[in-house]
Amino acid sequence: MPGMRAVFAQSIDPDDPLTGLVLGERPEPQAPAGWETVRVSASSLNHHDIWSLRGVGLPANRLPMILGCDAVAQRADGTRVLVHAVIPDEGDPRGFSLLSEKHPGTFAEYVAVPSANLVALPASLSTMDAVTLPTAWLTAYRMLTTKGRIAEGNSVLVQGAGGGVATAAVILAHAMGKRVYATSRDPIKRERIQGLGASSFEPGARLPERVDVVIETVGAATFDHSLKCAAPGARIVVSGGTSGQVAEVLLPRVFMMELSILGSSMGTVEELKALVKLVAEKNVRPVVDEVFDFADARRAFEKLHSGEVFGKLILKH
Repeated sequence: MPGMRAVFAQSIDPDDPLTGLVLGERPEPQAPAGWETVRVSASSLNHHDIWSLRGVGLPANRLPMILGCDAVAQRADGTRVLVHAVIPDEGDPRGFSLLSEKHPGTFAEYVAVPSANLVALPASLSTMDAVTLPTAWLTAYRMLTTKGRIAEGNSVLVQGAGGGVATAAVILAHAMGKRVYATSRDPIKRERIQGLGASSFEPGARLPERVDVVIETVGAATFDHSLKCAAPGARIVVSGGTSGQVAEVLLPRVFMMELSILGSSMGTVEELKALVKLVAEKNVRPVVDEVFDFADARRAFEKLHSGEVFGKLILKH
């Protein structure tokens, strides 16, 4: 089988994940019936890639595994497409798996995906903007719309602004005409998030109002604050727990305020199409922290692992 350049996990280390990261050669993917192999133009990093190197969702018996969920690619006929990373999987408790968990991911010259997972891109949306969308932005979009029912409310709190999902949620909620509040421990990030349309606060600060939707990706450190900031009937939508996965919940606050605590993970291909349309029509510009050449993938991973990131990290293939 012909080989191709790829970034892959060679080994698992929960404490020092980057030790298992390799930039080398892997076989080109073979597309089964109903799938297509497309040539990757650009990809973007997510914390999912670091968790994979820690062994979360990627056991050692599936190694080596090409990493990456997000990509803009070209079909054989030259059509530019966005790759949707969610693969239907009846054997997974979630009902799906993501590229790089059971099937090789997007950090390679080529990736094979179901044809239904390829979303055509409008000419007005650049490759560098589009490649940020399939994981972090899609997660934020689903949290706000399908789960958070933001159309029914006027105000949003985004905890931990600066991370990929949180930053996307701020930009999208502002584009939808909502009042947006955001928290961050970092004063520089608070200043930058204000430039994206949010009123920024330190974690735990009192807000000017109770909000209709809370976007929660931080977890243990902010969850009590999320509950306190929720208006009656509000939706607290959770897609991560970067500060700790176990949070205390004051139950009387939940039932007396009739709050809904909702889990959310990724999104459907139809939601991705709706997100692409919104970004194109509203001329929304995703925040890109830095663009790396493919050969500098390790440096991109090191930056993501450091936490010193505001927006998305992109690889040019």
